[in-house]
Amino acid sequence: SLCYAMPILKMRSTLGSSVPCHHNVFSTGLKGATCIVKRHRTVRVYEDSADTATCSTVACRADHLQELGSRRTRRASPIVRAASSSTTAVGSEPREVYPGVFEEYWIWKGHKIRFQRSGDKGPALLLVHGFGGNADHWRKNTPDLAKRGFRVFAIDLLGYGYSDKPNPRNAPQNSIYCFPNWGVQLSDFISEVVGAPTCIITNSVGGLAGLEASLVAQRGQVTGVQLIDISLRGLHVKRTNPLLRPFVASFQRLLKETDLGKAFFGSVAKPQTVRNILREAYGVKEAVTEELVDKILSPGLQPGAVDVFLDFITYSGGPLPEDLIAVTPVPVSILWGEKDPWEDIRQGRALFGSLPAVTEFIPLPGVGHCPQDEAPEVVNPLIEKFARACASGQSKGGAGAQTAVVAVEGA
Repeated sequence: SLCYAMPILKMRSTLGSSVPCHHNVFSTGLKGATCIVKRHRTVRVYEDSADTATCSTVACRADHLQELGSRRTRRASPIVRAASSSTTAVGSEPREVYPGVFEEYWIWKGHKIRFQRSGDKGPALLLVHGFGGNADHWRKNTPDLAKRGFRVFAIDLLGYGYSDKPNPRNAPQNSIYCFPNWGVQLSDFISEVVGAPTCIITNSVGGLAGLEASLVAQRGQVTGVQLIDISLRGLHVKRTNPLLRPFVASFQRLLKETDLGKAFFGSVAKPQTVRNILREAYGVKEAVTEELVDKILSPGLQPGAVDVFLDFITYSGGPLPEDLIAVTPVPVSILWGEKDPWEDIRQGRALFGSLPAVTEFIPLPGVGHCPQDEAPEVVNPLIEKFARACASGQSKGGAGAQTAVVAVEGA
């Protein structure tokens, strides 16, 4: 979860963060959109409006589930094939963007989705960026993990990087750029492109998308989810002081519905501002290079990026990470930079450390919000260890996470 939103997210200490919805949207007569995610005999209901959001879990009889299922707009598909060296091209051959790393495009629901891949054998990994990021944020991980014996895929979520950016103004508020919809995107990508059981590796808000994918995917499609400095969603309505919620909602509407939001985005989407934000987020300052600034900023200047940004920062409903971790059926590994200034490791440990699905909670001294880019020499072996355990079925949740402190050179 990077760049453009961070000046706003600094309000989290006194205010609160956000999350959207597209998949399973149907008309309810309520203000906004209601999303229903079904797994087995449980239905989770998220109700989003301009000012309020609620989340509840209800057990339903089989006949009720059948009725709800018929109203769903999509369904996770089973794995249908093994991925070939070239999948889905959109009018061009795969392009080598880094040594051994190839860029391609996949068509999803009529939208072009960019992804990068490396490696042609071994267990599959899907790397998912945070808000404001893209597949290039994994450029230090994708080729190295392939050398370690994995088939690695890094994807641009819908609306980010060089993936298409459909106009959110043409749909109900927060009905496109939301975690349930991104979860469906990831599940479909695994089914249609990867074609094999996959371990999902995530950073920041990408973690909620990965957890959503673990809920909507067919059984066995997702083998595990690793959360690297997952977003705590500090501006979520449930984390906001009730007295301040009207102010937060009004400010969000002001940004989205007036020229103020575009002006704010324009002031942030500049190299020096992006550099400063990254240096704040990173514990390892020397990792903030001109290459990194360009990889983050350039996609943010694509047509439609400002509307995606403004739509997401008004997303204050939907799931909290602890809600998703509590119900995911797959093992969860958590890595956390101790110098992360945006997501408090102490709060993360308190919220997630004892949840049954969590197999490990590993503090990373000396690094900040994006350990995979700050210290890939530390993070890549931890990804490999967890993914191999998931592939072999040896990684299982317990009554509490194991904690191990991993040293970062120079910290």
